[in-house]
Amino acid sequence: MSHLLWKTLVLSPVVLGVTVLVSARAIATEVAGSSEDIKAKTAQTEAPISSDASTFIQTEQPKVNQLLVAQKTDDNKVLEEVNRYSTEGKNQNSLSQVTSVSQFSDVQPTDWAFQALQSLVERYGCIAGYPNSTYRGNRALTRYEFAAGLNACLDRVNELIATATADLVTKQDLATLQRLQEEFSAELATLRGRVDAVEARTAELEANQFSTTTKLVGEAIFAVSDIFGGNTGDANNTVFQDRVRLDLQTSFTGKDVLHTRLAAGNALAFNQVDNAGVPINTAEGTQTFQIGSSVNNSVNIDWLAYYVPIGPVEAYFAATGGIHSDYVATNNPYFEDFDGGNGALSTFASESPIYRIGGGAGAALTIPFSSGGSFFKPSSLTVGYLASNANNPGANQGLLEGNYAALGQLNFSVGDRLAIAATYVHGYHGAGGGNLFDLGGGLASANRVVGTNQANTLSTLSASSSNSYGIEAAFRPSDKLSISGFVSYHDISGFGAGDDYEAWSYGLGVALPDFGKKGNVLGIFAGAEPYSFNRPGFVGNDIPYHFEGFYKYRVSDNISITPGVIWLTSPGQSSANDDAIIGTLRTTFTF
Repeated sequence: MSHLLWKTLVLSPVVLGVTVLVSARAIATEVAGSSEDIKAKTAQTEAPISSDASTFIQTEQPKVNQLLVAQKTDDNKVLEEVNRYSTEGKNQNSLSQVTSVSQFSDVQPTDWAFQALQSLVERYGCIAGYPNSTYRGNRALTRYEFAAGLNACLDRVNELIATATADLVTKQDLATLQRLQEEFSAELATLRGRVDAVEARTAELEANQFSTTTKLVGEAIFAVSDIFGGNTGDANNTVFQDRVRLDLQTSFTGKDVLHTRLAAGNALAFNQVDNAGVPINTAEGTQTFQIGSSVNNSVNIDWLAYYVPIGPVEAYFAATGGIHSDYVATNNPYFEDFDGGNGALSTFASESPIYRIGGGAGAALTIPFSSGGSFFKPSSLTVGYLASNANNPGANQGLLEGNYAALGQLNFSVGDRLAIAATYVHGYHGAGGGNLFDLGGGLASANRVVGTNQANTLSTLSASSSNSYGIEAAFRPSDKLSISGFVSYHDISGFGAGDDYEAWSYGLGVALPDFGKKGNVLGIFAGAEPYSFNRPGFVGNDIPYHFEGFYKYRVSDNISITPGVIWLTSPGQSSANDDAIIGTLRTTFTF
């Protein structure tokens, strides 16, 4: 047995070199298989996103909630040891066959295994080194790595025998190799079986895949919700609502991505009623899954956009359904989920209302301007333009003549745990009415997604322009705590008498990621939804405060359950109205 052990030790540096070749093939096989596994599941491919200043802060995946957690199968685990070794040389261009031990720069004649290595290199040609002429014989190897290398050496010996050069192989060598093969027979059989299984599954996936360039990312939300408080509670019933998004993500170069998203839903916001029984015209308490609802679950293309890098610049092009938060950093981690089902419950808590002004079709660029060597870490400038009715050739419509919103934002990372953004949005709103925070609803649209009637309603008699200013920041004092907030000011100038007004909004959120379990999030948010005081023809000058708490419980990689509560004070900017409390139990499926 001691003689066998000695032979094993002598051969181990040899096998180490051979293992590099075998491992490289094994890792290539696993990568091919795992890439298909990701295609079948979802987590944001990741859409190329703007080079924002908050990339250091953990956030949900862009645009559609995506879980890109690659679940390892038992087969992957078996090959993991082999793959781990092969990654050491992955930055080298390729592996090369050596013909002389002198070609190894890190092997010296004084090394204890020099003669064994020399014999197997020059007699059997059984050793491959790294392209930088190193052998790295001082590394430890696992039984699986040894089994893979032994298998390669056995194949080489069989080749020599088959080519009538058997005189190079001594009986003692053959006896040793036979005993080693018996010793590692279980590992060899397991390794061969796992590799064969992975290759078979990969071949099956390649033969039946939907597309070589496109993968499907989906999200389905089921929500049971009710509202309580005075007449508002009496005017509404408990509802069970849904929304589904199917996002086809296509990449042509590996760095770009085209999103074609289908959506359907039946979710409606609650009706709020004042103490006189009259409906309150407000968007307070609107929930994210109610955005883009088709009411009757009819299917439509609600987002068509393309992300592509142009040199160091990230470009974004939207044909329909584009919004500002598609391409710019909002600095609200754990609350923002791009109106998906894994962030905050409400549209207000998910992102600053300044990003809700306008939308539709247009383009944006994110331009980096700091290498990160200064006090300000890698930072960027983002500019974007979205037209609400770009497809309409009618009067006062189209890409340039209709409603639009142009955004400019400076993104900064200060140190390693603080991100700050300064935002400016200029909007044009044509005559005929509409709302400031319309998310691209356009001319005369009744669409509004956040804020009170006073802050939203635009003049019906003349066009208006808006200039909005915002500050957004996120601070992560530890990996288990995130603090984020925003403040925005909106100056609306109408072209008619008495059409001017101002609006304000602010909010602060505290998130505890991995609270109770990895993947869970406890979030608390408070602030004032967009409001405006002293507007002629409008009643109510109280601040409409919004308080929200939710707990996202991660059942699995693909399912989360989020109970939460939204408390609205002074709905419609009137303290005479009873507070409203919305309770929601949201279940989100991602695939």
